Amino acid sequence: MAADLGELLVPYMPTIRVPRTGDRVFKSECAFSYDSPESEGGLYVCMNTFLGFGREHVERHYRKTGQSVYMLLKRHVKEKATGAAGGAISRRRNGRVFLDLELNRDFNGDEYECEDEAKLVIFPDHFEIPLPNIEELPALVTIACDAALNAASAYKKQESDSWDEEIQVSKHARSLRQQDNGVRIPPSGWKCQKCEMRENLWLNLTDGAVLCGKWFFDGAGGNGHALDHYKDTNFPLAVKLDNITADGADIYSFDEEEAVLDPHISEHLQHFGIDMLQMQQNGTENGHLNTDNTESVRPRVSEWEVIQESGMKLKEVYGSGFTGIKNLGNSCYLGTTMQVLFSIPEFQRAYVGNLQRIYDYSPLDPTMDFSTQMAKLGHGLLSGLYSKPPMKSELIEQVMREEYKHQSKGISPKMFKAMVSKGHPEFSSNRQQDAHEFFLHLINLVERNSAGSENPSDVFRYLVEERVQCCQTQKVCYNQKVDYLMQLPAPMEAASNREELMAYEAKRREAEENMRAPPEPVRARIPFTACLQAFTEPENVPDFWSSALQAKSAGVKTSRFASFPEYLVVQIKKFTFGVDWVPKKLDLSIDVPDFLDLSRLRGTGLQAGEEELPDLTPPIVLPEDTRDDSMNSSDSPDIDESAAMQLAEMGFPLEACRKAVYYTGNMGPEMAFNWIIAHMEEPDFAEPLALPSFMEPGPSMASLGLAATPLDNQPPEESIAILTSMGFPRRHTVQALKATNNNLERALDWIFTHPEREEEEEEPSDDLLDMSDIMEPNDNTFSNANTNSHSTLSPDQDASGPRIKDGPGQIMDHSLSNYHLHACQGYELFAFISHMGASTMSGRYVCHIKKEGRWVIFNDHKVCLSERPPKDLGYIYFYRRLSSC
Repeated sequence: MAADLGELLVPYMPTIRVPRTGDRVFKSECAFSYDSPESEGGLYVCMNTFLGFGREHVERHYRKTGQSVYMLLKRHVKEKATGAAGGAISRRRNGRVFLDLELNRDFNGDEYECEDEAKLVIFPDHFEIPLPNIEELPALVTIACDAALNAASAYKKQESDSWDEEIQVSKHARSLRQQDNGVRIPPSGWKCQKCEMRENLWLNLTDGAVLCGKWFFDGAGGNGHALDHYKDTNFPLAVKLDNITADGADIYSFDEEEAVLDPHISEHLQHFGIDMLQMQQNGTENGHLNTDNTESVRPRVSEWEVIQESGMKLKEVYGSGFTGIKNLGNSCYLGTTMQVLFSIPEFQRAYVGNLQRIYDYSPLDPTMDFSTQMAKLGHGLLSGLYSKPPMKSELIEQVMREEYKHQSKGISPKMFKAMVSKGHPEFSSNRQQDAHEFFLHLINLVERNSAGSENPSDVFRYLVEERVQCCQTQKVCYNQKVDYLMQLPAPMEAASNREELMAYEAKRREAEENMRAPPEPVRARIPFTACLQAFTEPENVPDFWSSALQAKSAGVKTSRFASFPEYLVVQIKKFTFGVDWVPKKLDLSIDVPDFLDLSRLRGTGLQAGEEELPDLTPPIVLPEDTRDDSMNSSDSPDIDESAAMQLAEMGFPLEACRKAVYYTGNMGPEMAFNWIIAHMEEPDFAEPLALPSFMEPGPSMASLGLAATPLDNQPPEESIAILTSMGFPRRHTVQALKATNNNLERALDWIFTHPEREEEEEEPSDDLLDMSDIMEPNDNTFSNANTNSHSTLSPDQDASGPRIKDGPGQIMDHSLSNYHLHACQGYELFAFISHMGASTMSGRYVCHIKKEGRWVIFNDHKVCLSERPPKDLGYIYFYRRLSSC
């Protein structure tokens, strides 16, 4: 028999590998489903790639790769048998549980036991060889099987890596000398001291300089000014500003060129007015609520009970769309966000509707493929396979034991979390995160991975019209930008119970002075209309450069909707920082409406009587220490040579790179790269830079070809000519250039991925038909009669550029004469995510989703009908645009 098995395995020996250090062995979850060794069919682990597959998916892997040898793993979970004395009798096959897996959390380890089973299976005949089988199997096969069985699961290894990266204490930490220069860092409003970047900012721990990090060619990061500052000063340590919590901070050593630890980080931050100790005392100790601090916890107790609907007999629901997501430990921010997204038909259609196509064209490692894992998660939530009601016999047994428990097992998002958080310093950790930030992170990933296919995140896209007025000249400029989420301020001064709040604050201060227990907290009640009003209030623009004055001036900005999305996401700005950097959650209740009318927030564009600011960019202002030299020598422009060299290394002419850096005001390689793409077809593209005099204003935005160009501008004729000379129709060419901001290379890709339909010449697109169906004929919002080139898109303008599916903020009743407004509103609330706790870095999230006319609460793996949805305590609200009344 041994010889027979050896001969049987000989043809497959080259494909059988022994797991090496660094190999991930997926023996707890299928790459395409949530099948596991506990599933009825078990889990097949490829003995070459060590990927795991359920019974329904292993054949696909065999056909795609030709890999024939798999290890079939099964785990049988049973109740423990009891002996005469009542003690449990241990019955474990082969004398041990040899799968390095966690027991399902729904099971009580004292009442259940596991029996693990392993076999080698040879495809396509499904020939099975029980394991262990040392005597009959070749030595290599035995070693490979034993190594795979004893290897740590891929997720345990990842968790270990996320916590135990060998981050060392910096050699500069203990000897760091900080300058007494009086610098104090505010809790918000940061900006790089050398450019306009407001993200990825780092605080130098020596002199308190706030500068941006390195720019990456995927568009992330900054302009590298923090590194430049180190090269100029040799100040070695910097801390990332937006990641400072009571638990610690992300610290980087420029000298050691790696992330480091600083045992004295609390003292070093205190030097600049950032009090980590006070953060810890106010309820965020170790990333969790500090239950020893009665005053900080007390307001949250009621919040936890109300949001989770504690004390109510909630009815569990099962089946398609009612599958829970297990909490991996501080992962509820991910679970709640994904539950809401996969309740949206566009996300269901893009991933679950294309499931087989996505799986068939998945890469060899589907565990890190975005589309595959999105499809897998969506199918897991919507199929109903992992949300089945308990058997009647099980319920009767539980009632007899008086141990009724929630039966919903839910799905475990380990593989999805590993994929979606890869390379992200926060989401890849095991700490609690902000659901708002994760939502935007996921939308960014959807955008990146939707080239050439349906992009479901388009349902959230809308245009914001920004109107900035120069206070000195009263002239205005209008710009548009794409956004996905509306942030609503919560004006505490507008609380309807303001007198009650003032009385509470007086009592609280008195109790604090007299060392007495604090009074019962009072929650602020803020009208939703007050939040909308605060959103429309003008805000000051720091460092506004007035093109009319050719100098900096005071400016005010107001924002309106240039278009309305299909799905509107509204975040209530509940979280803030005190002046001492202590994170603070506003304790408030907002009467969020079920139906929302935003029609009065529609932008109008340039109005009669308004005078537009000249379309000029600021002059190139040189640093003080080089200005004199520049004034005396026109041959020495202020150009960031390192940025120019970065671009030249990509293959562009050096002179073109230097011009790009100069004409984008030394704003970094990303802006310069965009300039190059927009100007590379020009005849003098590679010619040396011809400098204007120092005091001349710079060229206009249009001549620079920057991203601030209005979205509805006609593409340059030379670009149209280049593409039409290739045989593409002019109309299709114009669409492609508009969709890609006049980028020729991307426009060419767009043409191939968006083939022109013949009927497009005769029929408008579906989106425009929808828009015309619900739009007033005389609505000036969409008219060019009183707007300039920066006005909102009109129905006969092409909307493919910004990919906006516009509609009104209020539904029209077409049965009424003159299309008068109907009482029905434009948006309906269908979901909201609530946060419990003192900070987004601690506490928990749950979500409520309206399904089939009933509100349902998703609390990790538990899914129940909601009795009292706490809509007034939500954090992020999701509205769908109504198409009819």
